Amino acid sequence: MQTIPRIRPVPPEPGPLRRETAALWRLAWPIIVGQLANVGMSVADVAMAGHASAQDLAGVALGVSVWNMVIITLMGIMMAVNPVVAHHVGARELDRIPHVVRQALWKSLFLGLLAALLMQASAQLFEHMALEPLTRDVAVGFVQITSFALPAFSAYRVLYGYSASLGQTKPMMVVALLALACNIFINWLLVFGHWGFAPQGGLGCAWSTLICVWVNLGGLLWWMWRSPAFASTWPFAHWEWPHLPQMRTLLKMGLPIGVTYFAETSAFAMIALLVARFGSEQVAAHQIALNFTSLIFMVPLSLGVAVLTRVGQALGAGRPEEARFRAWVGVGSGLGFAVLSAAGIALLRTPIASLYTADPAVVTLAAQLLLLAAVFQLSDAAQVVTAGAIRGYKITRAPMWVQMVAFWVVSLPLGYLLGISPEWAPAWLAALPGYPTQAMQSAGFWLALVFGLTVGGSGLLLLLRQVARAHLNDTPTAQEKALA
Repeated sequence: MQTIPRIRPVPPEPGPLRRETAALWRLAWPIIVGQLANVGMSVADVAMAGHASAQDLAGVALGVSVWNMVIITLMGIMMAVNPVVAHHVGARELDRIPHVVRQALWKSLFLGLLAALLMQASAQLFEHMALEPLTRDVAVGFVQITSFALPAFSAYRVLYGYSASLGQTKPMMVVALLALACNIFINWLLVFGHWGFAPQGGLGCAWSTLICVWVNLGGLLWWMWRSPAFASTWPFAHWEWPHLPQMRTLLKMGLPIGVTYFAETSAFAMIALLVARFGSEQVAAHQIALNFTSLIFMVPLSLGVAVLTRVGQALGAGRPEEARFRAWVGVGSGLGFAVLSAAGIALLRTPIASLYTADPAVVTLAAQLLLLAAVFQLSDAAQVVTAGAIRGYKITRAPMWVQMVAFWVVSLPLGYLLGISPEWAPAWLAALPGYPTQAMQSAGFWLALVFGLTVGGSGLLLLLRQVARAHLNDTPTAQEKALA
């Protein structure tokens, strides 16, 4: 008896939403892993210094706070290369990319050296703080030593943006993981004094950071040199002197992003200083909540970089409808992740806090702050992913103002009222139901962050809607650009 072959049904083709979501996450997940690895270097520094002594831990923590503020600002300024390269990729103008990258590298050299000088000067601030001598020496030494890594870090972020905008995100992930392993190993050698090295305590973390940042840059350069994906746009094919108009354009586009990043990081640093008056428990709880939410924040931040690339490539190809679609898919993906992260933080807030400390009072207070952090997950994801989409349109100044208002006009002043001086509130605010009659301390600042981030997220969503709609009629098609 002849058997009839079984015909397998052909699965339906995935729809545009599913295709774009998959493409976005393929681009984003290596960025997420790489960002977590980069953050892990600072975490490893603080954790390993803590096993040396309490003074080493305090000194490294102070030094890392300055280091993070500087590198995050530089990271934003260097991000100008992302939308420019992405537009050229979309327009198939690959021959124009090497010039942009070379000029961005010149900009990174100048700004990296300037940042190094400013960081050297900022180390003197620790001399005027009431610190234990060893803590002060470690903090000063950490800032002075790591300042020599800033030119390498700036150049690395240019190459990072160049690679991401080409759709090549795997190199950054692999190199960042290797740098993290390098950082942990050198910390082990220098902090504790293994293999014949003298134990250097917290200063060993500084030398490790310096070495591993240069390893990061060298590793990414080596990967690019070896990979055929970069051959057609290789920026080191020939020498080129600085071109001031191009550098000015990149600086004009990148400076607002750097200011935005500085505003956000400095706002959180200011909160730590303001709540210090209420004792170590308040500071510890704030740092626990901030540290954990910063790790979670790496996911929407990386999505924002991926969305910037997807939107910029679509605009460069003269497809504004697709750019708008990609932008909103990115925002939806960010909000979807935020729902999951908010639920996870809310449900596991006490176990999360317990991972950091065994002090019951600190655990209870940190769990309260993490509950507020769960509330602002949606607005936080909305503001960072939407800002990335808007930057894909080469618009950076308007998002800066929205986020400056969110952090410095809403969050910090309202946080001061709720957390420290509720009696200073205007009559209309004090008359609102539920307004506190006594200082809420750190919880007041985190509640204010909920309001500020809601303002920022809502403002950026409206701005994206306006920008995307305006480009539907203003952006020329690829055919029109070819004929121009």
